Amino acid sequence: MNKKPESQMDLYSIDKLMHETRQLAAKYHQTTGNTLPVTGEIARYDVAKALNLKLIDDQTLGFDALGEADGQEVRILIKGRVIFENSRSSARIGQVKPDGRWDDVVLVLFDDNYEPIEMYLATTEDIVAALENKSESKNKKRGAMSVAQFKIIGQLVWTQEAGLEQEIWDNHSN
Repeated sequence: MNKKPESQMDLYSIDKLMHETRQLAAKYHQTTGNTLPVTGEIARYDVAKALNLKLIDDQTLGFDALGEADGQEVRILIKGRVIFENSRSSARIGQVKPDGRWDDVVLVLFDDNYEPIEMYLATTEDIVAALENKSESKNKKRGAMSVAQFKIIGQLVWTQEAGLEQEIWDNHSN
């Protein structure tokens, strides 16, 4: 009996499920004005696929995926935000704690249909420097960062139009 490895067998079904999840989340938002809490999982899936990273199943580790740079393992935290056309407030990525559990953060931005538009990468050093500069502001939540600020400190690594902008990691894990 030739049994396909589970990862090959499930790839199409995962792609299809993610497509359906995007459609459902977009329709739900259009209908209710509220969002379904699926952006994080879609972001994990899209970043791993676009940047060829290995997703980590144990989300208690404090990072989402693994890559490799200069022969060293790189732990990547993945964040995602939908930028709704009619949004009046500035989008935030929430709290990012530079606690040593991750090396880089990838932020994926989605359109109203939960399709990825851009992905940005920031290192631990980028995040720490930005948070130190911001800590002088008294009414900002510690570790919270806006999408705009992340885009300033981060590096554009993927776009919907061009795909991967450049090689980020030397040897991607699968």
